Amino acid sequence: MSTRPIPSPPKRGRPRSGRTEKAILKAASELVTSSGLADMTIEGVAQRAGVGKASIYRRWPSKGALAFDAVVDTILSTQPTPDTGSFEGDLLQVARTWIGGARGRRGGRTVAGLIAEVQSDPDLAAAWRERFVSRIRRERRPIVERAIERGEIPAGSDPEVIMDLFYGPLYHRYLNGHLPLDDAFAKRVARMVAAAAADGAAA
Repeated sequence: MSTRPIPSPPKRGRPRSGRTEKAILKAASELVTSSGLADMTIEGVAQRAGVGKASIYRRWPSKGALAFDAVVDTILSTQPTPDTGSFEGDLLQVARTWIGGARGRRGGRTVAGLIAEVQSDPDLAAAWRERFVSRIRRERRPIVERAIERGEIPAGSDPEVIMDLFYGPLYHRYLNGHLPLDDAFAKRVARMVAAAAADGAAA
């Protein structure tokens, strides 16, 4: 009778799926950054990631959905939600990393290009709101929740209003380029939003 050990079955399921998904997101992010959303294709992503197109369509319903998930993954991996111990400190950290990404040649060009392209395509606009805007805001929501728990801002403060107050000035200056998008501005925005929220502006 043979005494050779029975070989273990090959690993399946989540680990392989996770590797595939990461490869697809990485390929999509690289193509969006280098070529823009308009020139990115599912075929190109599949070839770059070494997967079949079916593997992509099983996970993402459209090119836009994939592109936005890829960009958000990149942003969140390089700009995690901070926990500095204070509301203003958290806002300042987010503002600084946001500005750093916006001023970077690759990151800034990518987001600006996506914003421009969604203006003329309702389907892309819907994907942008769902896959990019909503996801980023969900990730940053704990900043507001912790500030309420610490008593820095009133209970009942609306996280959505606070995030509008915070991101509005950043995007406005980023897209118009009329004044410097620098650390001094990051500090001013963080201080302004923290003070307004503490006074109950978003309650």
